Amino acid sequence: MSVLATIDWVFIALYFVIILGIAWWVIRQQSDTSDDYFLAGRNLGWFVVGASIFASNIGSEHLVGLAGSGATDGVAMAHYELQAWCLLVLGWVLAPFYMRSKVFTMPEFLERRFSPTARWVLSIISLIAYVLTKVAVGIFAGGIVFGVLVPEISFMGLDSFWIGSILMILLTGLYTVLGGLKAVAYTEAIQTVILIVGAILVTVYGLDALGGWGELRRIAGSEMFNLWKPLVPEGVEGTWAPVLTEDRMAWYFNSNYPWVGMLFCAPIIGLWYWCTDQYIVQRMLGSASLTEARRGSIAAAFFKLLPVFIFIIPGIITFALAMSGKIDTITETMVDSNGELITVNAQQAFPLLVATVLPAGIRGIVVAGLLAALMSSLAGVFNASSTLFTMDLYSKFKPGVSEKTLVRVGRIATGVMVVIGLLWIPVIQGSRGLYDYLQSVQGYLAPPIFVVFFFGIFNKRLNAKGALSALIVGFALGLFRLAIDTPVMLTEGFAYEEGSIFWIINNTFFQYYSLFIFLVSAATMLIVSYASEAPDYSKISGLTFGTVTAEHKAETKSSYTRGDVIISVLVVVLIFMAYIYFNG
Repeated sequence: MSVLATIDWVFIALYFVIILGIAWWVIRQQSDTSDDYFLAGRNLGWFVVGASIFASNIGSEHLVGLAGSGATDGVAMAHYELQAWCLLVLGWVLAPFYMRSKVFTMPEFLERRFSPTARWVLSIISLIAYVLTKVAVGIFAGGIVFGVLVPEISFMGLDSFWIGSILMILLTGLYTVLGGLKAVAYTEAIQTVILIVGAILVTVYGLDALGGWGELRRIAGSEMFNLWKPLVPEGVEGTWAPVLTEDRMAWYFNSNYPWVGMLFCAPIIGLWYWCTDQYIVQRMLGSASLTEARRGSIAAAFFKLLPVFIFIIPGIITFALAMSGKIDTITETMVDSNGELITVNAQQAFPLLVATVLPAGIRGIVVAGLLAALMSSLAGVFNASSTLFTMDLYSKFKPGVSEKTLVRVGRIATGVMVVIGLLWIPVIQGSRGLYDYLQSVQGYLAPPIFVVFFFGIFNKRLNAKGALSALIVGFALGLFRLAIDTPVMLTEGFAYEEGSIFWIINNTFFQYYSLFIFLVSAATMLIVSYASEAPDYSKISGLTFGTVTAEHKAETKSSYTRGDVIISVLVVVLIFMAYIYFNG
């Protein structure tokens, strides 16, 4: 039976009317040019840029994964959410280079800085990664949300998981195919407001049902509010030897987000995601000016501080409600005989809290917020994928085609992504532990991309041979780990022989392996570059700090005010305050 009342459905219907209405208005305003379709005519204001970046990020990994991790591991995953400072790096450090280059995509920037080959390698890897991660997880979360909120709905033999997944893909794909980035960005601006309001309501009503913040801390315990996890769990002896028993463990086998991994690996993944991923940076590339791009990044950094309180804390609230017996519907399924939350069912933490503690009407607003997160996340990846395919691959193989042809191919590419998303549903529904598997994928793919972008911008001596070598070696190491992990994560009963090299690699915490990839990629790029000829500095003028001209510096300096600096400092202060508070 559905937990949604009639008034809830009214609010949900109103949400769809507003979103589709905005999308239709945007579609009627635009022209069939590649600038307009892929980068919204490069005319977006700072609020739309900031809200769109935030809405693209806040998707399934937050509704399902982040709230679920709050229910099982407390605030450990808040490290990733407190990477808001990475958006300041995007706005203050990288935006001048990106905006100056007038590129459509991040791989195109690599071509300007290094070579066409580097561009193609990154484009292909990015497209594959988007299908396997962002599209897959988006569909997975849509099915879970619908499965919890309307479990009994069915149509032509399809259950609520299928119906929810298909609706999310088709509706999002519709306005993304027709409207391009402008439709995506403007609808995401509205979706951001709906999502934030809805998530805050969940937190407020959840705390009220529990008895307040003090009661939450008492029931959950101090460890749930500690950002800094030990190298090995308490009561377990740490060792360098590859041992994994109840009372003795190799420190690099501990997967409970130990402080070393979070301190050194999380920033690498954060800087890759926020500063170099097409999925995020495309919104900034659509800005009207460098000033709007930077202010949009600063606004997104402010928004990014919210998930700790509107997703992780609700997850902890769900845990506390279950432990105190105040949510009977989830106590039986989410708490095992030892009083611990079962991880697989913790993925339902946020939608279950919505279904349980919210009154009718309010519940409809929040569900609209959940749908907003799911749709904006999918819209972002559909649009980013079509841009990568059209501008980085198709336009290179078919040079000189008209603007209308590029837009048409972009729409076709988006449609193909929608079809792939639909075909991916059975894989997600039938796979075991797929979400946890996907969580580590970015840890394996991010390091070489981070290296070529940041090292390439900060060091003008690094060349195309070094960049390509780093990409190939880094991706090979990442794919090697994925090939080892996949059978264990997706095949029931599969396990490597204890003590074997594959067993050791599979049990090594993904953050440590990610750091290993980073170190190897960095060394490869430096060694190969300095062992070969220096690049032609005249061809990379304005693309590195070492080749920035006086005119470029003056242009950058005139693009910000004292207010921009003050607000950015405030973001950093708030991040430090969060780190100080969440220490147990």
